[in-house]
Amino acid sequence: MSDELQNKQMDEDNQEEEHLYEHYSLKVDSGQSPIRIDKYVFQRTSINSRTKIQNAAKANCLLVNDKAVKSNYKINPGDEIKIVMPKPMGKYELVAEEMPLDIVYEDADLMIVNKAAGVVVHPGSGNYTGTLVHGLLHHFEHLPVNQYGIEGLRRPGLVHRIDKNTTGLMVIAKTDFAMTHLARQFFDHTVVRRYHALVWGDLKEPEGTITGHVGRNLRYRKVMDVFPEGDRGKHAITHYKILERFGYVP
Repeated sequence: MSDELQNKQMDEDNQEEEHLYEHYSLKVDSGQSPIRIDKYVFQRTSINSRTKIQNAAKANCLLVNDKAVKSNYKINPGDEIKIVMPKPMGKYELVAEEMPLDIVYEDADLMIVNKAAGVVVHPGSGNYTGTLVHGLLHHFEHLPVNQYGIEGLRRPGLVHRIDKNTTGLMVIAKTDFAMTHLARQFFDHTVVRRYHALVWGDLKEPEGTITGHVGRNLRYRKVMDVFPEGDRGKHAITHYKILERFGYVP
């Protein structure tokens, strides 16, 4: 496989991994006059609303020199600005579909859904209907208007995802503030994820840590692979503990 093709695939992997977030980095010019940071960021990025920037500031997701600032902060020459925001859903047309949702918890700001195995989280190639997003749209349509605070009624508050064949809890934001705050947590990897899995084989140690870089197999794009040299893929650390050992399963 050529270096050009490998680099293209690495770029595709990075885009897919970060597709739920928008991450902007700006450095203020030396001749810039002091203005509000929300106005400055609005003028110099593709963010289409100052309200979104202000919500990011409220969620401590607007940083200047690595410190959270308020939306009325006056920028200074040389300031390094960073902002992390949830990215809007992609190009697929979304139509609400009634479906059963296993809602574990829900309040005015967020909900936790137990996604069943076999359910796709969001629309994509080959999965244009019947996804969790379609079901969330139907659920949100039947909430009181003042509870659905996300700008643009047709945008579910996804901040993370799990695989189609995995059963597990998903956190869904119901307001712009909650969505931005949660997006920052997942982007910074401050959220702890715990999985229960059946593993083929016999691990010698009862617990331990596996470290490596995980990415798509260079030849078979639907298969994930581990790259021990760390030359591609995303750095991954997995702490494991054996809960129960079973006998041989044919």
